[in-house]
Amino acid sequence: MNFYRKIKPKRVSQQVFEQLRDLIFRAHLKPGEQLLPERELAEALGVSRPTVREAINKLVDRGLVEHRQGQGTFVRSPEARQDQNPLYAVIDGYEASLVELLEVRLALECNAAVLAARRASEEDVTAIEKSLEDMRDRIGEGGMGIGDDVGFHMSIAFASKNRVQVHIMKNLHDLVHMGISESLANLWEDEEKLAAILKQHGAVVAAIRAKDEQAAFEAMRNHLTYVIEEVVQNQRDEEEEAE
Repeated sequence: MNFYRKIKPKRVSQQVFEQLRDLIFRAHLKPGEQLLPERELAEALGVSRPTVREAINKLVDRGLVEHRQGQGTFVRSPEARQDQNPLYAVIDGYEASLVELLEVRLALECNAAVLAARRASEEDVTAIEKSLEDMRDRIGEGGMGIGDDVGFHMSIAFASKNRVQVHIMKNLHDLVHMGISESLANLWEDEEKLAAILKQHGAVVAAIRAKDEQAAFEAMRNHLTYVIEEVVQNQRDEEEEAE
């Protein structure tokens, strides 16, 4: 019996799918944002329209985008695709708390920051800085910059150049989005705390740009520890108010 199959080169449509998927994960394409029409997207990527169509259909199957009749194709929000994230099946039946998610992120993302400081290209650092700048702009406009905050952390994961790290963070993406959403909602009314988070992000970026692995580790640890402490304190305050 022949157990071997001939190796085939990666399909162009798969490469298009992966590029668009990563743009969504990095928050360069944000929830609710419309994709370019097929013709324009094909021209931008230098591929055929059927290739783009095949890639978009795969994004639809993964729950990352949706077709709207007569309007176009739009990026779906993480909340809308919970049932298509494999992690939800893993934790189904368990009441995973925000603090538990943050504790897992603490381990993963401190490592990602170290690897990013070691391996990030100029393009990687620029992408991380852009996510931070976009978050500053959203907050300055009165928003919370949730998508940009997620994009910041995802960009660091990509900059780690560790495929396992990136894969785990991709699967964590939706949970991270909702965790950040809840965290920022808790901090929303305190401008000083939002400013502190932006400053912490800035310290992470500066360490990665300087290729200072220890500083990157400490900056990320300080940031996530700060968020954990704020969430715990907020929960205590709510419990006291309920008594």
